[in-house]
Amino acid sequence: MVTDQLWPAVILVLAGLCAFAAVVVWLGEVVAWWAVVTAVLRATVQLAVVSLLIAAVLASVGWTALFVLTMYAVATVTSARRIGTLRAAPPVAAAIGCGVLPALAILVVTGVVPARPVVLLPVAGILIGGAMTATSLAGRRAVDELVNRRGEYEAALALGFTIRGAALEICRPSAGQALVPALDQTRTVGLVTLPGAFVGMLLGGASPAQAGLTQLLVLVGLLAVEAVAVVITVELVATGRLTGAARGRSG
Repeated sequence: MVTDQLWPAVILVLAGLCAFAAVVVWLGEVVAWWAVVTAVLRATVQLAVVSLLIAAVLASVGWTALFVLTMYAVATVTSARRIGTLRAAPPVAAAIGCGVLPALAILVVTGVVPARPVVLLPVAGILIGGAMTATSLAGRRAVDELVNRRGEYEAALALGFTIRGAALEICRPSAGQALVPALDQTRTVGLVTLPGAFVGMLLGGASPAQAGLTQLLVLVGLLAVEAVAVVITVELVATGRLTGAARGRSG
């Protein structure tokens, strides 16, 4: 926990880590250095705003619902831009929503997650964030594969494959790798990482069994949500409903 006395040290450490990351990616030429700086600045501003608003949001079911919808909209736009174009927003919204909505509904209807704003908001945020990441990775990889392996795609069509079938043969294996982070996180929990929900519950006085079961619920829920998002994203790309800027130019 960061106390008031540690604020100056925390700010210095954050600035140092940001500068270090920016220099590393600049020297390694993997991404533009300013991408790191702007990401950190955006995170700082967004967390500051959310910190000021969160008490009012959690006090009202209506404001909580609006906040969740805002998270959903931001996730959709972010994922669509990552895939290549905002024109991809409607199908991206479908992929994210089809993963998140059923899982969240099951958790609430069964009573596993209490229908209270203070619980619903973070759970919805975790699920939406996972679906966004999975959709971005699967969509980007699927679209790139179809562009880079255009010759194989056309050869499959010449052999009698349908458009959907040919596209799936090319893009499905690569897009499926979008599930690797979720699978690895689930496989190594407790051995490599001690997630925040688990540690937070222990510090809050919950028993190890309660904390472990809650964390397992989060991990398995995320895995289910991301699995649905990836499968739907691949299907949308294969049927031409989800295309990136690169594919649009070459197709």
